[in-house]
Amino acid sequence: METKINNSVTTQYKVVFSNMLNDQNNLFGGIAMQWMDEVSYITAMRFTRKKMVTVTTDKIKFLKPVKAGEIVQLIGKVVKVGLVKITIQVELFSEQLDTGIKQKAIEGFFVFAAVDTNNKPIRI
Repeated sequence: METKINNSVTTQYKVVFSNMLNDQNNLFGGIAMQWMDEVSYITAMRFTRKKMVTVTTDKIKFLKPVKAGEIVQLIGKVVKVGLVKITIQVELFSEQLDTGIKQKAIEGFFVFAAVDTNNKPIRI
């Protein structure tokens, strides 16, 4: 199981552009959550090799603002596997290009369910 979890860890990088900022000049939370959902979805599918759907998000914590020009790294990892549902932890790190300082900015959990072609739950 540990090997399967390690083989499904998903890492993705994004650049934060000025059109992604809110009125406080920080990355919109919704954009960050969209990126996190995408990474968690890929992680869940890589682990299960099945069609997956998002069921819930949980404990999304915005720890520090993300600014324009920063590079973000998203890392998704399986943390719980049930009969039908799987929980993925996603961490978003921001990196300042001029200093190289990298900090965890956001973290959260995404729960997915495996479904068949009719979107009915199936066993993982």
